[in-house]
Amino acid sequence: MPENAIDAPLTEQVGHALAVSLRGCHELLPQADWVRKLQRAEATGQPLRIKLGLDPTAPDIHLGHTVVLNKMRQLQDLGHRVIFLIGDFTSLIGDPSGRNTTRPPLTKEQIEANAQTYYRQASLVLDPEKTEIRYNSEWSDPLGARGMIELAAKYTVARLLERDDFAKRFAANAPISVHELLYPLMQGYDSVALKSDLELGGTDQKFNLLVGRTLQAEYGQEPQCILTMPLLEGLDGIEKMSKSKNNYVGITEPANTMFAKILSISDEQMWKWFTLLSFRSEAEIVKLKAEVEAGRNPKDAKVMLAKEITTRFHDAAAADAAEADFQNRARGGIPDEIPEVSLSGAPFAIGALLKAANLVPSTTEGLRMVEQGGVRVDGAVVSDKSLKLPAGTFVVQVGKRKFARVTLA
Repeated sequence: MPENAIDAPLTEQVGHALAVSLRGCHELLPQADWVRKLQRAEATGQPLRIKLGLDPTAPDIHLGHTVVLNKMRQLQDLGHRVIFLIGDFTSLIGDPSGRNTTRPPLTKEQIEANAQTYYRQASLVLDPEKTEIRYNSEWSDPLGARGMIELAAKYTVARLLERDDFAKRFAANAPISVHELLYPLMQGYDSVALKSDLELGGTDQKFNLLVGRTLQAEYGQEPQCILTMPLLEGLDGIEKMSKSKNNYVGITEPANTMFAKILSISDEQMWKWFTLLSFRSEAEIVKLKAEVEAGRNPKDAKVMLAKEITTRFHDAAAADAAEADFQNRARGGIPDEIPEVSLSGAPFAIGALLKAANLVPSTTEGLRMVEQGGVRVDGAVVSDKSLKLPAGTFVVQVGKRKFARVTLA
């Protein structure tokens, strides 16, 4: 029988669970095995164990991270046991997935500091009362040298070099450190330790997730299924969402900032965001897309998406206020709340002022924005790069969304 063949009619409960699993996913492997696990869970009343591991390589979670967290929540709502695994041990190695250079490992202090905020932020998506929190140092530290050698004996270098990023670096004669080869083994061993039925991850994690299946079989366990979710492009619509690319929406950002950032994505990109980030039913999204294709303003749909996400991470009142603030800005108004900045040394050159007020990263960038007509002082466009502002208080604006009330002395 083919690997993904389903050999019996599905009950309504299993069919629904399968549909929830498949929504927006890139791959579910092997699908027939997942169906059999769902059927067993229905028959026995025992929930399945669903694992997601995140290395705390940065202190904050953005919407890109929530793509897999959303899927975890959907499966959690079906009654399954979700395990949020914080990779405090694997962070010491550094995940080489998708990289063409060795990732610098974090210090223990950096990992601990980042891990403190990870679960608190993930709890904005997951139901904390139904979530099992684990740290992979629990079983990885006790392995010791002997255990690590025994684990390494269960996998070959040839199979590790099948991984795309390792293969490319090997072919290019680029360095691959031995500790990097251990990373997929340690992630796979997490699945053994947790006896997971399903592991989730982004498409860049497929190799690591499959290693987990192999190692579970080596240890006499039923292999987990794997579910990969697409990587979410950031605000630029091109690169994977990342703080380092400055194309991200952080889930703890102010409501006004979150709302405005979501409104800035392209109309085409919006539909992928609906599929991966919205909790609306697929039928609702299909209906909304048809209305837009029939002539409805796509901004209406984008506002719905922005309000839904802003409400999830703040509340409905904050989302309504963010919408009102955005509309006010669109009419050329000033937001209700803007940063207050006090500077001494008036008169102040416009380029230096913009940098000192944290409205631009450098004086050069400030002058470039002046050249492009993107700077306003008290509502008036600044065109003179040599402008110097005297002592006083001014509302300074850069672009559409950056404001500051600057007091010069």
